Amino acid sequence: MRVAAGGKAPKGGKAEEQRVIALNRRAHHDYHIEETYEAGIVLMGTEAKSLRSGRVNLKEGYGEVKGEQIQLLGCHIPPYEPGSRANHDPLRPRTLLLHKREIRYLVGKVAEKGWTLIPLSLYFKGGRAKVELALARGKKLYDKREDQKRKVAEREASAALKERRL
Repeated sequence: MRVAAGGKAPKGGKAEEQRVIALNRRAHHDYHIEETYEAGIVLMGTEAKSLRSGRVNLKEGYGEVKGEQIQLLGCHIPPYEPGSRANHDPLRPRTLLLHKREIRYLVGKVAEKGWTLIPLSLYFKGGRAKVELALARGKKLYDKREDQKRKVAEREASAALKERRL
């Protein structure tokens, strides 16, 4: 049993385990990530089973404000193979579960020009599906080039330090 920070096990005696289902690897390349939020996701039974088998695509997913709710759109969860005719639509909008104050804050930010909500990862935490949602701003082409130059310079510097130590 893993012990939580502070030396005590959480209520119930079991530590919460996280099992990552999918990552949006392009998100950090295409966006400046300002803030992240952990949100629950409302799923149908066949969607949950499909997620447990590790099948989901977050690349084209984004969050959109609909009234007093935030929905995840463009996230592809394929139909569950053994499912019957009650299978879900792979691209249906899924409601995200956040606190009201977080929703109000995000509604205000997304209303400003240039801000968007993107999913960074989807995972199971304590048996429940969660989405790591990011408040982000799109990068320009020159920003991407600068990031690439910085990464190359860091890689070369670490290689030079490694070489000097030998």
